[in-house]
Amino acid sequence: MNETTTPIAWLDFTVLLSPTRRGARLARLLTVAELGSRGLPTESVAQVVGELAANAALHGRVPGRSFRLRVRTADASGLVRVEVSDTRSERAPDAASPPEPSAAEAESGRGLLLVAALSERWGVTYGPSPCKTAWAEIALPAGTALTGSRSAATRWPATSRA
Repeated sequence: MNETTTPIAWLDFTVLLSPTRRGARLARLLTVAELGSRGLPTESVAQVVGELAANAALHGRVPGRSFRLRVRTADASGLVRVEVSDTRSERAPDAASPPEPSAAEAESGRGLLLVAALSERWGVTYGPSPCKTAWAEIALPAGTALTGSRSAATRWPATSRA
């Protein structure tokens, strides 16, 4: 079978968001828009962004401090790297041990299980103090090639609300 490659633009976008449910939702929506503008599949990456951003808003929230979302393709490895940084390094998941499933009746506690299932690998890095970054690398579909086009955000017309 002959595989064809679909060229996509290098991706590297960063945004600061409020550590709220609305900020976590916006992180997911912005990721879908950015990936979609490049013709990339959005479902798995958007799910991982949603989970990591929700954790930053819930567990990493410090009043008056934002969390940072970065989504990028670092090289031609076929991976999209998602990084969510907040300022609560003392409240970090243990990436060395697999997340434990929650009780069947629990309403939360499955986010990192989803991240682990959807990503090739994930983890947490620390620094500069007091920050931590939860990250995950998600595989792009086979046959996806990267090109050097500029970000979709720079192509969108600026709008103002009066």
